[in-house]
Amino acid sequence: MPGVRAVRVGEMRVVKHDVTKRRRYDGQSVPGPGQLALPLAAVASSRRDVGLPILDERLRGTKFVSLESKSVLNSPQQTGVDFWSLNPYIGCEFGCTYCYARYAHRYTVERAHDAGKLSDEEFAEFRGPHGWEAFEKRVFVKETLLGALERDLRRYFRSTGPPDRPTAPIVIGTATDPYQPAERRFRLTRGVLERLARCDGLNVGIITKSPLIARDVDVLRRIQQRSDLEVHISLMTVDATLIKQVEDRSPMPAVRLRALRRLADAGIHVGLIVAPVLPGITDDVPHLQALFQAAREAGARFVHAGPLRLYAAVRERFLPMLDERFPHLTERYRRAYARSSGAPRPYAAALSRRIKRLQRQFGFPENEGMRDRYARRQPPAQAALGL
Repeated sequence: MPGVRAVRVGEMRVVKHDVTKRRRYDGQSVPGPGQLALPLAAVASSRRDVGLPILDERLRGTKFVSLESKSVLNSPQQTGVDFWSLNPYIGCEFGCTYCYARYAHRYTVERAHDAGKLSDEEFAEFRGPHGWEAFEKRVFVKETLLGALERDLRRYFRSTGPPDRPTAPIVIGTATDPYQPAERRFRLTRGVLERLARCDGLNVGIITKSPLIARDVDVLRRIQQRSDLEVHISLMTVDATLIKQVEDRSPMPAVRLRALRRLADAGIHVGLIVAPVLPGITDDVPHLQALFQAAREAGARFVHAGPLRLYAAVRERFLPMLDERFPHLTERYRRAYARSSGAPRPYAAALSRRIKRLQRQFGFPENEGMRDRYARRQPPAQAALGL
């Protein structure tokens, strides 16, 4: 077409108008906990006047941008953790103030700008005025992930090694919620689960705070018949007012607990993940007791919990929220997290003891939080690919 050219930036195809030259860029990556680094493909303006494929828009300004991915299943060697991870979306509409996954979206945008792959105007749009808004305003949708998953599964099963070696877990939703509102339309997570349901002997974990997961109870049951499955419903408090203060647009506690009950009634191995526990906000005994009691009544099989990790890229979002809504705690947080993103060791140890007492009190198995979930438990895969 005259006056139009296609530019391939990493893995994303961007159509630009009235440009005469073609350039190619190599994808780059940003390592982080629990997720493969994001390719620079994720970085481009979402304005229609540059022709980037916008799949959907919300009245409040959120845009969903198509992202072609060559790989979606991230190995332990790539991420530095003991499990494989998969995230169908980059960015998340829920906009939780403590979410560590902002680092990937933000750093990818900044590196692209530094490399001259984003104009100043595009950079401002994808970064946001304070550096964190784009994570929840520009959500990338890995439309072609099923083809990439097929290739990745072959790589995954080649890595299982000797027959007596346990199968490494595959955890879905380690960085962004796989059942965020975009899933209602795009159904990427559903597609992933349908593919995994054809495999034997997997070790699968799913983390979400969305009741939409109950939509897929049928495919979850099929997975559980052939593999080790654990579903983690994320909930940090039963206080709806508090939820609105720290999780801007996430589902209410009662809705999540109803979804947990529905999965439990269907025989799914489902429990609660209390992550993060916020020091001075949600860590007191009465508060945690109410949460554990609600989990018990909803049919949870387990409860995992862990304290807040305050990564550098999250501080710009989380600390201003504290200043506004919990001003009496801001100095305490700044001191506690001054030298490390992790909670101080004495606090983490005390919280662990408190959680284990509550686990015993409410009849849940004691555990070491999500570290137990990521342990290799399932025997080696049999008839692995399910072809």
